[in-house]
Parts: sequence; structure tokens; C-alpha cells
Amino acid sequence: MSLVDNRYHRYILRVPEKTKRQAVFVEKIWEVIMGTFISLKTAIPGPKSLELAKRQANVVAAPMCDALSPAWIAEGHGALVTDVDGNTFIDLTGGWGCMAVGHSHPRVTAAIKDQAEHFLHTDFTAVPYEPYVTVCEKLVRLAPGNLEKSVALFNNGAEAIENAVKIARYATRRTGVVVFDRAFHGRTLLTMTMTHKAHPYKNGFGPFAPDVYRMPFITPYDPSINVNEWEKLLTTYVDPSTVACFVVEPIQGEGGFRVPSDGFLEMLREVSSKYGILLVADEIQAGVGRTGKFFSIENWNVVPDIICSAKSLAAGMPLSAVIARKDIMDKLPGSTIGGTYVGNPVACRAASEVIDIIEDEHLLDRAIAIGKLIRSHWDAWKDKYEIIGDVRGIGAMQALEFVKDRTTHEPATMLNGQIIKECLRNGVLVAGSGIYGNCIRMLVSLEITDEQLTEAFAVMETAVARANASR
Repeated sequence: MSLVDNRYHRYILRVPEKTKRQAVFVEKIWEVIMGTFISLKTAIPGPKSLELAKRQANVVAAPMCDALSPAWIAEGHGALVTDVDGNTFIDLTGGWGCMAVGHSHPRVTAAIKDQAEHFLHTDFTAVPYEPYVTVCEKLVRLAPGNLEKSVALFNNGAEAIENAVKIARYATRRTGVVVFDRAFHGRTLLTMTMTHKAHPYKNGFGPFAPDVYRMPFITPYDPSINVNEWEKLLTTYVDPSTVACFVVEPIQGEGGFRVPSDGFLEMLREVSSKYGILLVADEIQAGVGRTGKFFSIENWNVVPDIICSAKSLAAGMPLSAVIARKDIMDKLPGSTIGGTYVGNPVACRAASEVIDIIEDEHLLDRAIAIGKLIRSHWDAWKDKYEIIGDVRGIGAMQALEFVKDRTTHEPATMLNGQIIKECLRNGVLVAGSGIYGNCIRMLVSLEITDEQLTEAFAVMETAVARANASR
């Protein structure tokens, strides 16, 4: 009997009879599929991971040592990762949303190797190169809106957001930036200011950037105000004539995969146009196919002025993009945006291949199919387990919210943490989220198989059943 099975059976002996019956049902599924993909050969973490953790503690900055997984990766392929001790996990975190085409996709790795054999770096503004232009051509083609667009490439999501704000401020000659509650945009000074959550992102790092205003992000699950009242509230916080841009995640990422209420994004487009404000879509987590559209904003009849993309864009290589109306970009003088490493040719080759893979392998359709499979499990769980307060998302971008009480929506933060740790010990890597840390989000590779996802869900449901019994 495996380590996982031993833990499971010790749990079964301790739970109430009603929950035990539910858990026995899960066990029957477990016995059929357990071990097809998950392979646990040691305790988690294993001895080699523990040794690496000791080395890390001696030289790596303490804030960087708080990893989700105590198991150190040796290799990853598709939706599976194997640690240095030989344990194999099903990865539903995708490098915090960077692996839409999976770990080490052979086409991506081949493109990276090919580019590395030719040249690694020049800085595009010193000696230009074709891969930069190729990526920009593909992003212009994919971005919504029947209008001329142009693209600037950067290194990461925070840089993309910073530069989108710079572009908006220069183009409008205004300074105000409107963001939303529960938003996450990064950890630089400006993007940290724009981010909502104080701990761990903001506390102790002030003073913050000026002229940033926070407004409600309206959802069906916890509507703060009516969509029709939003504009009136805006005008009580700030004079719209001083606002350069609204920066919004079409579906919030770190905030808990919150999907906006019907009409909310359309209203933002209407209000921004009314006051001459630029609408910036932060697609860093929700984009690159995760929702079944290449850009998540395409799920609504809304065309933003600027789109920011990163994470899965280059399969984990450091690359981000700002895609904007060409008339906006053309207002900026030369050298006002850029950076030494931005648009690195190796990262550009990876991104170009990612885009082709998504189209060639029909991964937008796959995202929709994955979403349906996720909901077939999670909606059934919600009927059985009182701690699940909400199931929400679009396509493969789905989340579970855990609560102590479904009426008050009081967050069950500790239970969520318990579930994540239990999944990890049993061979499944899952990511938390939410302003209160009470959500689990799917950042799964779109290359995952149905069988892998079903096996992962058997582990997850066992953890959810256990947490539900202990509440």
C-alpha cells in the first residue's frame, strides 16, 4: 500500500458515518485510477528536496523561499512534473499560469534550441531581428478590433502594465489611473499600488504611487453595487477628465477568478469612451487561450484600447506584450519605452511557437472541453460539500471558493490551505487565490488529458471531503 493510500485509510477511520459514505465513494474511484500518472516514491518532500532546501536557506533571500511545493522539480512534460526524488505529480498550477501549452512542449524547446544556436541577444533597438516582428504580427492579427494596432514587447507582466500606463498617460496628457477591488497587477511600485491585497504585496512598502483610484469590480456572486450606478460612484472619487486609463482584468486572477456581471465590461467601455479615457485590458493571467478565446476580453463585445499579455505567451520564457491602437503608440517619441532585454529573441521564438501550437492543435476548443470536464466534477462537489460556496469561470479558467457559511460567504481560508497541502502530499499541485486566500484556481495546461485531470480530481475530492468533515 502506498504512502497516499495509508494516509487515506487513516482518514477514513476518523470521519463521521455520513461523510465516510461519501469518502468511500471517492475511494472506489481512487482504487480504479490511482497511480496511472501520479507516482510517489518517497515522503513529500523527499531527501534530495530537503537537502536542496537546506542549501537554499543559506544563500537565497528569505522572501523567495516560500514555495507552494517543497518538492524540487527535475523535469516536466505536459501536465506532469517529476521531482529530484523521482516523485511524479499532476501539475494544475502551470507555473502560476505560464504553461498553457504544457511543460517542455517539443515544438517550443526545438525553437528555443534553434534560436540559441544562432544568437541570444542584441537588444532590438541596437540590432533588430525578425523573431520580434513575427510575434508582433501574430499578436496584431489575434487582438480584437477592426483597427490598426502596434506592439511593444517587454519582460514580464508588471512591465507590461507599467508601460501601458505610461503610454496612456502620454497619449491623453492625464495622470489618473482607475483600478479595481481585488485586482492584481504586479509588485513594482506602480503595479503594487494598483494591486489590491495588502498582505503580502503592499504592507511595509509604501509610500505608494499617486493618482491611483480603486473602484468596485461587480460580480454576480458578490455584487457591491448595480452596474448602472458605477459611473456615478466614479465621479465621486475622481474627476473623469483627469483619468488617463481604466486598467481591468476581464476575469480577475489573483482575486479569485472573479467573472464580471453581465454588462459590466460593456459599461466600462462606454464610460471610458464618454470621458476620453483609455481602456486597458490586463490579459496577463486570463489570456493566451485559457478561456477558450485567445484574449479573454473576446468573451464580451468589448474592444479595449490597450491589451497587456504575458505568462503563457512564451511558455514560461520572460516575455510580455503591450498591444495598442497604432494611433496611440505613434504619439510616443523614440526611446520613451523599451529596455535592454525586452523582446529577447529566444523568448520571441518561444512565443511565436506557442501561438502556432494553440492554433494548430485547436487548444481554444480544448480549453472549452476542459472547462466542461472541470464543471462536471465541481458542480457535483458543490451539491455534496457545504464548504464550497461558489464554482465560477469561463473555459479552463475555473475556480472553487470555500466558505464557512454559504449565506454570509465567510471565507474558509484555513480549510483551503488544508486542501492544497493534502493535494500536494497526494501528488497533485493546485494553486490558491482570492483576496482572503479561500479559492482554488485552475491554471492547468491545455495539453492535459482527460485521464490526467480525472485522476487529479480524485485526489482533490478526497481532500475536499476531508476538509468538509472537519469544518
